[in-house]
Amino acid sequence: MSRRLLRARDAFGQPVSRTQYDFFEEFKLKRTSLILILAVVSAVLMPLAASSQIIPGRKAAAEGDEAVYKNEVYGGYAYTSLNQVNLSRSGLQGADLSYTRDFGRYFGLTADGSFYKYPFANPEVTNSTLKPSVDMVLFGPELHAVLYEKTTGFFHALLGGEHVGGTGQTPNISFAGGLGGGVEYKLLSRISVRASGDVILQSFSVTGNSAALGYSPHRSENARATIGVAYHF
Repeated sequence: MSRRLLRARDAFGQPVSRTQYDFFEEFKLKRTSLILILAVVSAVLMPLAASSQIIPGRKAAAEGDEAVYKNEVYGGYAYTSLNQVNLSRSGLQGADLSYTRDFGRYFGLTADGSFYKYPFANPEVTNSTLKPSVDMVLFGPELHAVLYEKTTGFFHALLGGEHVGGTGQTPNISFAGGLGGGVEYKLLSRISVRASGDVILQSFSVTGNSAALGYSPHRSENARATIGVAYHF
């Protein structure tokens, strides 16, 4: 045994003593044990590390589903009555576009633009070939709140201007404004179906007015309605 120990050599080929031989053997044993411990620790920690990367992702996705968007763009079919035109038979159809910027949970500012040209009946004006059209640009505050789960209600007050074409009225532009509201139902995180209505006041001269009559304006009220799709971002 002692001879075998004396013939033991180190990494450089030099003979080693028994004491040195025992030291090297102990070092090899400790090194092997350390490698085994590290392997076990790695096997335990790697699944935990992987799960810690997945869970935040799921949490972020869940938060994304409930994200609160501050901007809304709306577009849809629209209708307006035509009370500022004498002997009009029905209202006009067209389109309504709006943009709303939310400031907080319940308050927003709205910019609304609409255009109406297509009559429900021809002729639009009784015993006349007039083809009236109406366009409006309105701005104002909006208050909104969740009514039930995916349904939101809103109320707005709008001020701006209105133009009437195809009737020869003078003036053909008037200050306009009114009150209204509607409901919105969320289909997807960013997509909603929206229906609303309001009453818009304006002041135009009657059809056939003249300078001799001073183009006297008369206040009229038009009911509007719209239904369409809103996109939130």
